[in-house]
Amino acid sequence: MPKFVTIGYGDQAGYDRTDASVRDAAHAHDDGLRGAGADMGIADSPVQVRNTDGHGVTVERGSFMASALPVAGFALIEAATLEEAVELAAKTPCAVAHGVVEVWPLRDTP
Repeated sequence: MPKFVTIGYGDQAGYDRTDASVRDAAHAHDDGLRGAGADMGIADSPVQVRNTDGHGVTVERGSFMASALPVAGFALIEAATLEEAVELAAKTPCAVAHGVVEVWPLRDTP
């Protein structure tokens, strides 16, 4: 089955202004995704790793991506199609709580 990486963006203010019943339903949906085998997690502070031309590793604190909302979490999900993956992502906390979720199809590596 095809795999998709989802990246959720959201902040506490958006979460707090979302009706509690909507949030609860979104968390229950996440529990269902986990039960179906999705690997999910809440984002922590990132680091950037470089090893230009294989000449030494450098690590820098902070994110490389920039967005109006902070990255809140990630998931690796399986779905038959991109459309199905979008349906699954649309019911998650970031999607319903004034945030946004990116859905990235994963291709097999050569």
